[in-house]
Amino acid sequence: MGLVNFSQQSTPTKKSVQVIAVTSGKGGVGKTNVSINLAAALANRKHEVLLLDADLGLGNVDVMLGLKPEYNLSHVVNEEKSLDEVMVTGPSNIKIVPAGSGLKGMTGLTSQQNAGLVTAFNELHTPIDVLIIDTAAGISDSVITFCQASAYVLVVICDEPASLTDAYAMIKVLSTEAKIKNFKILSNMVQSAAQGVELFNKIEAVTDRFLQVNLEYAGMIPHDDYLRKAVQKQWLVVNAYTRSRSANAFVKLASQIESWDIQSPKGNMEFFLERIVQ
Repeated sequence: MGLVNFSQQSTPTKKSVQVIAVTSGKGGVGKTNVSINLAAALANRKHEVLLLDADLGLGNVDVMLGLKPEYNLSHVVNEEKSLDEVMVTGPSNIKIVPAGSGLKGMTGLTSQQNAGLVTAFNELHTPIDVLIIDTAAGISDSVITFCQASAYVLVVICDEPASLTDAYAMIKVLSTEAKIKNFKILSNMVQSAAQGVELFNKIEAVTDRFLQVNLEYAGMIPHDDYLRKAVQKQWLVVNAYTRSRSANAFVKLASQIESWDIQSPKGNMEFFLERIVQ
């Protein structure tokens, strides 16, 4: 059952949620830009979207959107606030759970604390049908936890040797430690559609040789001056420059995601298996 069938579910008190972790092997590949514009593109298509800034301690989703939230995930970890209470509303009515920035204690959470953040969604009252998790870059316990708790892991790569090397390392760790075997690959900041496919082929060639995983090409986001302008103005390119190449690419990606089946995640965490509170 794809996203477009949410309204047809027979049980009114339960609602399935599409959970997508957006991650990368390294910083600087545009991962957060992908997360926020994808969230808005889906929201513009009438989905109820929650964007979780899971870059604990170094989050910048709120900064990129020009928001100034009063609370963040640290207040949830410390059991001072619920997820509903720290949530803010962003462009296109997307709901955002900010991570906070410069919070040293948030970067070294225990596995139990990371799992606690995930299970906190059991008490979420805000209705959603898509959850996008903007993970931290690199490999950490929190990244592994959130990827494991997601139905889909979208790995963002760009045309840099370090990006491909670190993305491979990320996939290797997630496949061996979290037993994740299926990955979606998004080529970002490429000059052409052909370059996007070429980047995917490069990383797939290595994973096919050394890892027991399945990679699927999710598409590409082109290098676009309009995207850079949007970032500088703390805008979303999908809303500010709707006819730009990058905006069209995000809309295309959102459309593809609507056809992805809603799958049970890899982790045994109730919220991600089935939406209970609506």
